[in-house]
Amino acid sequence: MAYSEGYEYHIHLKQGDIGRYVFLPGDPGRCEVIAQHFDNPRFVASHREHTTWAGELDGVPVAVTSTGMGGPSAAIAVEELIHVGADTFMRVGTSGAMQPETQPGNIAVINAAIRDEGTGLHYLPMEFPAVAHQDLINGLVAASSDMGRRYHVGVSQSKDSFYGQHSPDSMPVAGRLHERWDAWVKGGCLVSEMECAALFLVASTRRVRAGGVMMVMGHHDFAPMTEEEKDASQIGNLIPVAIEGMRRVIAADKVAGR
Repeated sequence: MAYSEGYEYHIHLKQGDIGRYVFLPGDPGRCEVIAQHFDNPRFVASHREHTTWAGELDGVPVAVTSTGMGGPSAAIAVEELIHVGADTFMRVGTSGAMQPETQPGNIAVINAAIRDEGTGLHYLPMEFPAVAHQDLINGLVAASSDMGRRYHVGVSQSKDSFYGQHSPDSMPVAGRLHERWDAWVKGGCLVSEMECAALFLVASTRRVRAGGVMMVMGHHDFAPMTEEEKDASQIGNLIPVAIEGMRRVIAADKVAGR
């Protein structure tokens, strides 16, 4: 399908394929898993790293589209999803713990992101903060609390290099990586991930809403996880919270007439 035929170039969607509300995992393989929580789930399209399923929640159209890994592909997906009518985005993914209290299996509701990435510089100067929309934060906090899940609200580090975090000493700039990581930790950053900053900045620029909810994996000191901790931090344990969080956003929109 070509862009000139009315389909977006990368995500291969057109107007009418999806509704306003979209979940954004990174992994295409997670789209069908998330969609199984929808009413009437159906496959819509798949091209490159972008797979889309659609359905309904409480009678309202919703969708899930994978972004791939990192800010560049996430920004492309969100831009094109906006073109076809979406305006509310929830990042659903995994993250690495950065504080003693962020334990494997905990949930991190992201209210802002450290811009340790490059995509956002093509949208806004570095001084502009990458901040989630309060509607998404409220929905996710309410869902996590009411479902009895241990959760934290705070800042994530959005990075471009996975191995810059996990193997910093192999990098020529190891000293700089360690120094910056220590600063993020001392500043109270909860978790490390790869997409929230770009997502929030695109949303700010395009005047749409975005938020993020992350499953915490690993330990802040990189200690090995136990088998119980590995089980607790499976992405499947996060999805029901994300679904309920979006239900709260949808319900609040109905009340407000949005």
